[in-house]
Amino acid sequence: MRGIFDGLLAQLEEVRVSAPLGRVAAVTGSSLRVVGLEEAARQGDRVMIAGKLAGEVIAMDGAGLLVMADGIALGAEVRYLGAAEIAPDDTWIGRIIDPYGQPLDGRPLFRGPRARALRADAPPAAQRRRMGARLSTGVAVFDTMLPLARGQRIGLFAGSGVGKSSLLAKFARGVEADVVVIALVGERGRELREFVERVLGPEGMARAVVVTATSDQSALVRRRCAAAAMAVAEHFRDQGRHVLLLADSITRFAEAHREVALAAGEAASMRGFPPSVAHAIMSLAERAGPGPERFGGDITAVFTVLVAGSDMEEPIADILRGVLDGHVVMDRTIAERGRYPAVDLLRSISRCLPQAASADENRLIGMARQLLGAWDRSEMMIQAGLYAKGSDPMVDAAIAIWPSLDAFLAEDAPPEGVAGSFAALAKVLGQPAPIADAEANAA
Repeated sequence: MRGIFDGLLAQLEEVRVSAPLGRVAAVTGSSLRVVGLEEAARQGDRVMIAGKLAGEVIAMDGAGLLVMADGIALGAEVRYLGAAEIAPDDTWIGRIIDPYGQPLDGRPLFRGPRARALRADAPPAAQRRRMGARLSTGVAVFDTMLPLARGQRIGLFAGSGVGKSSLLAKFARGVEADVVVIALVGERGRELREFVERVLGPEGMARAVVVTATSDQSALVRRRCAAAAMAVAEHFRDQGRHVLLLADSITRFAEAHREVALAAGEAASMRGFPPSVAHAIMSLAERAGPGPERFGGDITAVFTVLVAGSDMEEPIADILRGVLDGHVVMDRTIAERGRYPAVDLLRSISRCLPQAASADENRLIGMARQLLGAWDRSEMMIQAGLYAKGSDPMVDAAIAIWPSLDAFLAEDAPPEGVAGSFAALAKVLGQPAPIADAEANAA
């Protein structure tokens, strides 16, 4: 049982009576050359500059440390603060914090008894469990044709303004999980309270930890936000809990990393992104997923990517799609005609199929995809009046069923969860409801 003074003791342990000091030797743009801390600091560690401004070590060489910060004069004192860590605690549930573990909701917040490194390794590959059972999500299309399994990692690829935040809020309220950790990276400041109070609501916030860094903050803070949220998720995972991690967005995380990497002298290559961005994204994504056998917890993760003009081949989308267990594409054209979530099912895939569904359920999923594909191939001819009824039986069936099938893709899941969603899909397709197969629900 957690002691009543544990939080206070953890705070007192952080008090430093002394710290190594260095000096600013050169200022170039947003980066500083610091001398005197070469023996104490490591890449990624934090420093305090001129007694009030925090910076981060982004590179090291024989001439000293390269630190990123703004508004500093030559000769300013640089105090070493220690490694890049955060100390999550169970009392953080229901709270809004910044990437340094400080409260943003006006209430006091104690640090946990154990600090966690922001740049931790993923669990050993040979010791991780397989993905677990299929989860009820609260959204009919994800309960059926795009299933989400425990420990799965999926990408949500969308442009701005197509309902991405609303879908994340539905996941936060509806997905089966013990704790939800939400990373809001580079969001507009005015949207934080709206997301927490209106979109997420008290129901979603009751089991959530929100880690946020707004768009006006430095690249160091925005980059740290995603790593801090992952460390918080790992804290609860190591307690044996099932954690749902919602990270919005990896694109803004990558943009912040680019700014830091370029300041450190790294050359731009992939459409302006440095080579290290691939490793930064992949190492972050690999920390999510099924946990080690000894803990029993898992992190089910949803990472969002902002894709300009639905370009799925742009570097960040391409990197993330290659390391995840599924991708969901949200289409602006679908959103413009008023169907939410605006999921383009034919361009989306869940890699927990077919194992996560029974034979009857897979048959329904295949039938629905065939009909949607037939409609998609012939839609232009149908809308132009050029299609003659009877030319293709599959297209005829697609024309008859498309309005109700498209409406199904916008439905919330019924109270019965996955079974109810499949029963609704079977009714749309004119098929008998599938018989649940418990053994097929493990991915």
